[in-house]
Amino acid sequence: MRPATKHAVPPAGDICRLSAVDLADAIRRRQLSVREVVAAFLDRVDEVNPLVNAIVSLRERGDILREADRADSHLARGGDAGSLFGLPIAIKDLAQTKGLRTSFGSPIFADFVPQEDDFFVERVRKAGAIIIGKTNVPEFGLGSNTYNTVFGPTLNAFDPA
Repeated sequence: MRPATKHAVPPAGDICRLSAVDLADAIRRRQLSVREVVAAFLDRVDEVNPLVNAIVSLRERGDILREADRADSHLARGGDAGSLFGLPIAIKDLAQTKGLRTSFGSPIFADFVPQEDDFFVERVRKAGAIIIGKTNVPEFGLGSNTYNTVFGPTLNAFDPA
């Protein structure tokens, strides 16, 4: 097991290995930009997600990076940073996310785009997180594995078979 990286800024390829606490701290101290963090995670999603199908309803990369740039500008102006400020987060596809498809893993809701966030999604946004997309779920969250007819199965990253 790797030792904690308390307040350390890793090489760019290791950003995704930092804990959320260390990432948030590095962003607040402006040792890492929100754009750097978000881009590193989006690159990782691009690399791994085709194999495992864990992230669904991924927002457009350009939109996410523009949101990251606004967060960096906010910090540069001396703005406050909530506990999740600048952290890229994917929300389970069981929670309503304003303006982002929420299927609940069901073909009945395959094209549903909510007009409001669930209360905890709203709190995540207010804490400064950048929602990048949704995570795959079994239909209506029922079942012991992640399979639905909207997005298909999520595979184990350690053993995709």
